[in-house]
Amino acid sequence: MDGKKIGLLRLENCCLHLVDLQESLMVQIHGKDRVVATTRLMLQFARIIKLPIIANTQYKKGLGPYVADLESMMGDIPRPDKVEFGALANGPTRELYASLPESVTTVILCGVESHICIYQTAVGILALGKTPWIVADGVSSRDVGNHQLALQRLRDLGAVIGPSEMIIYELLGRAGTPTFKEVLPLIIGHSA
Repeated sequence: MDGKKIGLLRLENCCLHLVDLQESLMVQIHGKDRVVATTRLMLQFARIIKLPIIANTQYKKGLGPYVADLESMMGDIPRPDKVEFGALANGPTRELYASLPESVTTVILCGVESHICIYQTAVGILALGKTPWIVADGVSSRDVGNHQLALQRLRDLGAVIGPSEMIIYELLGRAGTPTFKEVLPLIIGHSA
């Protein structure tokens, strides 16, 4: 072991960060429908359990808004526009991170592209001393090979990588609660 603390996540330690899920980018992404559906699930879940949520766009003037399914859900989520590939290289995004509760030690990442903006954002999160938790079914690239190599490199650097259901059930912790009963239909609908 590398000395990292082993344990399950707690709600107060997490936030969700969505990266560049824009129409012009997504049309080229391998498995784009899966990425959008998973991001929608994670966004709905984060709202139910009241996780802080941050988002970014990449050069919105040229690449446009988020895909319609997600754009309609963004509401009051802070979403700085950036030209940097790593979101933490963007001043307004760094300010949002600085305003997160000190208890937030894990950043759950969804978006594109795995080998560019997700990778560089995760490296920035690691540099802050936080853990990036990459939602494996909520990220992708234009080329599946680049996506797979990015996940391998991120794991090597210390990021956690796993499917959306793993993190949802980890944060829920148990069945039978009102929150579980609210989230379960979302999970079933996502799996269908």
